[in-house]
Amino acid sequence: MSERHTALRSMHDLGLAAWFGGSLMGALGVNSAAAKISDSTQRLPIASAGWSKWTPVNAAAIGAHLAGAVGELVTESPRVAAQSGVARASAIKTALTIGALAVTGYSRLVGMRLEKAGNPPVNGTTEPNHQTPASVASSQRQMKLLQWAVPAITGTLVVVTAYMGEQQKPGQVLRGLLGRSNGLMSAPKSMAKMGMGMGKRQMAMAGR
Repeated sequence: MSERHTALRSMHDLGLAAWFGGSLMGALGVNSAAAKISDSTQRLPIASAGWSKWTPVNAAAIGAHLAGAVGELVTESPRVAAQSGVARASAIKTALTIGALAVTGYSRLVGMRLEKAGNPPVNGTTEPNHQTPASVASSQRQMKLLQWAVPAITGTLVVVTAYMGEQQKPGQVLRGLLGRSNGLMSAPKSMAKMGMGMGKRQMAMAGR
């Protein structure tokens, strides 16, 4: 079986890059640019149109990333089981991915509510003004937090992925394998000591 999984790695990395980069560009570019429009009633519709155009591409990127991540987990499962620290890093990465999916999905729901809001006057995509309807203003306040949450979590995923890449270096693999084997060898000794201790306590109780 080949040790190279270029297609899986490419799907994983390109998908994550688009997910992170698109969310960051949207917050800094699309939302900020929309706030510069002179007509306050057109700011929200134009920003919403930009996000709608990006949504299918973002969905494809997320799908590619997930497919690559699952494929890599399957192909690297022997190392996950054998190398100390890899399983923990994989668990952290999985939790971050689930969190990113949840926040991205909820952001899309809030974005759809803003799309359906029509042309309310606003200061910006995520900034209401005194004329903005209360329901729209509430969604804008949520989006103000969500727009930064997605790049924050996906950016952390990039860092964790880089760390896991370091774990694949020959020296790291060797140390991880030795650490896991030493842990497995010490477990029977610990259990034996516990058994001896319990035996001594039982003998002491019987002699009373």
